[in-house]
Amino acid sequence: MVATIIETHPAPFNRIPVDPITLDIVENALRNARNEMDAVLFRTAMSPGIREQHDAFPLIANEEGKMVVGQFGSFLYGFMQGYEGTIEEGDIFLTNDPYSCNGAVSHLNDWLLMMPIFHEGRLVSWAAMFGHMTDVGGKVPGSLPTDAKMIYEEGIIIPPSKIYRGGELNSELLNLLLANCRMPEWNKSDFFAIIAALRLAERRVRENIARFGTDTYISAMQDMLDRNKSAMAAIIQMIIPENKAYFEDWIDDDGMGNGPYKIACTLWRDGEVAYFDFTGSDPQSSSSINFLLNEEMFKMFFGAFTINLFDPQILFNDGFYDLVDVHIPEGSILKPKKPAALSCRTHMLGRIFDLMGGLLGQGAPDALNAAGFSDSPHFMYSGFDSNEEWYQLFQIGFGGIPGRPAGDGPDGHSLWPAFTNVPNEFLEAYFPLRIREYSTIIDSGGAGLHRGGNGIRIAYEMLEPGEISIHDDRWLTSPWGVNGGEPGTRSSKTLNRIDGTVENLPSKCDRISVQPGDILFFDTWGGGGWGDPLARDPALVMADVNRALVSVDGAKRYGVVIVDEQVDEAATAALRTSMASAQTGTEKQLFNRGFTSIEELKSRCLAETGFEPPKAPRFAAHTARTQASH
Repeated sequence: MVATIIETHPAPFNRIPVDPITLDIVENALRNARNEMDAVLFRTAMSPGIREQHDAFPLIANEEGKMVVGQFGSFLYGFMQGYEGTIEEGDIFLTNDPYSCNGAVSHLNDWLLMMPIFHEGRLVSWAAMFGHMTDVGGKVPGSLPTDAKMIYEEGIIIPPSKIYRGGELNSELLNLLLANCRMPEWNKSDFFAIIAALRLAERRVRENIARFGTDTYISAMQDMLDRNKSAMAAIIQMIIPENKAYFEDWIDDDGMGNGPYKIACTLWRDGEVAYFDFTGSDPQSSSSINFLLNEEMFKMFFGAFTINLFDPQILFNDGFYDLVDVHIPEGSILKPKKPAALSCRTHMLGRIFDLMGGLLGQGAPDALNAAGFSDSPHFMYSGFDSNEEWYQLFQIGFGGIPGRPAGDGPDGHSLWPAFTNVPNEFLEAYFPLRIREYSTIIDSGGAGLHRGGNGIRIAYEMLEPGEISIHDDRWLTSPWGVNGGEPGTRSSKTLNRIDGTVENLPSKCDRISVQPGDILFFDTWGGGGWGDPLARDPALVMADVNRALVSVDGAKRYGVVIVDEQVDEAATAALRTSMASAQTGTEKQLFNRGFTSIEELKSRCLAETGFEPPKAPRFAAHTARTQASH
């Protein structure tokens, strides 16, 4: 069953021609409304994850739920396919349950609010937004337990529900939800901030309709979807060959000593349609690294990736979805079966972007990106302070963006372009910690004609007893370089205790006890390099050395010799000749992972990382039984 839309004065929709000037006015009005939604949210939310880092995603959609403007859309389709009730004027829906909306949201921390917009009794549009709540209950502060085996361990589950019905707030339901969270005031503030953003979008939609009329407004949105489809059709024809391309990558481990977990995809084009087949990906894990990947959501990822790569001026929306077909095997790590745990899906979600880069670039190597900061590593710190008041920090770390055809990868940037860092002054003012160091990690970006971006080191000094949790990846596998570029460096986490002991922490761990004076060195990974490092202008290498992005020794990876803070041209020419001669007869790799097989990588693991190699992936028990029965 699907949702039933109740219109009190239904009227047939008449698509009419919209002149280019009116179309541009409506498009820019909706773009601005989407930006205003963000502005309202960021000025009224309380949690640093939303207020400071902007971990929230708005959209405005047409009456069918297709995103017309937004950043991280496509969740309305999954909601409407899974919801069996009515949709009426004055309703606002709330859910965080991935399984009840086909992965429209992918873990319980994301509270998704959706509001149908009616005009004169007729559904004309939708406004929606979800935000990452710092805590939704569950077994650990932050609600992202590494060792969860079922989603029930991860927090309170909200099936699609009318949090507003006919314009009236269901306060009892909201109070129930807040009572199951460790930070109820933050959740309450963030909730009403999202509501305010939706109300703002509603006003802007009605202003457009008042100016141009309902049929013109809806027709303009359809024209915007059609323009996107035409642009994406041209891009698909240009970059996706008819011959099949295959690529695979890995999540290093599940936080329980098992891994790596493979995601694999085959890509080809048949006519104007691009096909993505994830057959070959590992079965679902018994831990929480599973990612319930909604097919419509993947299409959104693909569109965002290609549009930003080829023409960022194209309005990104859902118009092109008929041009993409996606197959994800049931029971795989990308489509786990309920009640598989999902809270730590971030690593798999981020790695999808590296996978797309590896697939799309094979047909057009000159447009290929290296692997980069394909994750949103989490740092969490919580406890009771000296005043017996609860504190709880959730922060997303940044790292190195890959080298690209257009140039170097940015240093210390987010996977998500709209994210910003939490200012150190904010952290120190609101949480019992001190930032001892905040810097890029020299030489962490992969060498190349275009250098990979450097990772970031944040040194947190704890000022109160408490517990920390860390969720990160790329400690085992390196972010690969392309077209002769070198891999970026891996991540690491080191805890220097006040008593002088030093602990190397795994990339995924929960409830690590800390004391005042303990310092955590949170190092993220760099981006892979693009192109032959020996072709990089020595002056650019010198500039990187002056900016402390590359060391004097690191400059030799580019064949550049620096003496007395200047490039030694004769020594550089000699070194580059020697390095080029050593490469003679060696075929330049399209992808440079830094290893040839997982087995080889595991054999070097202890010496290179200080950790024992992970064991073979541990799949969910019922998945193993299903495989055996077949």
